[in-house]
Amino acid sequence: MKNKKTHGGLGQLTIPIIALALLVLFNVVRDLIFIYYFKDPNYVSFFSIEFTRNNLDNTVLAGNLISIINGASELAILAMGMTLVTAACGGQDISVGAAAAIAGSVFVKVLKSSSSINGGTVAIAFVSACIVAMLFGSFNGTLVAVFKIQPMIATLILYTCGRSIAYWINGGATPTVNSPIITAIGSFIPGIPIPTPVLIVIAVSLLFKLIFKFTSLELFTQSVGINGSAARLNGINSTFIKLLSFIILGVCVAFSGTIGVSRLGLINHETLLLDIEMDTILAVAIGGNSLGGGKFKIGGSIIGAYVIQMLTITLYAMKVSSTDVKAYKAIVIVLLVVLGSPVVKAKFEKVLSYLGLNRQSISTKGAQ
Repeated sequence: MKNKKTHGGLGQLTIPIIALALLVLFNVVRDLIFIYYFKDPNYVSFFSIEFTRNNLDNTVLAGNLISIINGASELAILAMGMTLVTAACGGQDISVGAAAAIAGSVFVKVLKSSSSINGGTVAIAFVSACIVAMLFGSFNGTLVAVFKIQPMIATLILYTCGRSIAYWINGGATPTVNSPIITAIGSFIPGIPIPTPVLIVIAVSLLFKLIFKFTSLELFTQSVGINGSAARLNGINSTFIKLLSFIILGVCVAFSGTIGVSRLGLINHETLLLDIEMDTILAVAIGGNSLGGGKFKIGGSIIGAYVIQMLTITLYAMKVSSTDVKAYKAIVIVLLVVLGSPVVKAKFEKVLSYLGLNRQSISTKGAQ
């Protein structure tokens, strides 16, 4: 029984790990071609990491790999929360970008209402953003869990009007926030060469790990997603679990919105995390999680987020124009999602089973 569980876990992470490995292999081959075949003296390896000094004269790490893990921070955090919603409800929240704009607007509104920005003010602003994001998450969750509306339809409401609400919060303005603390949240803490958003992703992932370890949330979420009726018969409140998944996603939205605002030092309701909804859903899918709900792995979604970001950085490194990047990303991601589909997985398992039988028959014949 133990071996079976381990095998299933590895199977769920097969697609994101293979996708990441293929991108790494592609860039290794590309490096070798440019360095040894074209002998380009100006070519910089895709995997090179160096210490450099930023605008604040702090020593920081730089390179494509740093850009990948840093740039995917908001996406990775949203993917964690989206995984819970997908697992519990069998659907996705398409309003996370708009909700992040609302949370970011609240964060900036609280900061601007204070005479000075210090650690306490930033903490209050973040808590306020969390509360607002959780309230909107509760709104979405109520529509899904109580009124039984399909998640994508329920969240379409906030997707449509969310950025307008963010616009109203700051009176249509795009106020800037100038503070060393905000700069540190969006870039680097002085003395620490690793980008702060990466540290936040680690902290959030550890928080999920602790929640799953000391509570039954993971088991309850999977039970509700697999069979809500059976879960209710076993004493699990499926309505509460679904609602809770949206509330937790709201916290993730607040983290992402805060990071997005801190990176820019301002709130732009129109562009903040624009179109991140689709990338979030794709990160969950690439992570080997079923979009129909049930079993899930948060780690797979995190890897999926980095796969998407690595693909983007790879395309930019190949001098692909920003207008063409989305088209190339779509092609590769469609291939990854198809490879991870139940139909392809079933065919692949049949091939492996057939090869296993052949190996067994060959070894049997050899023994005879």
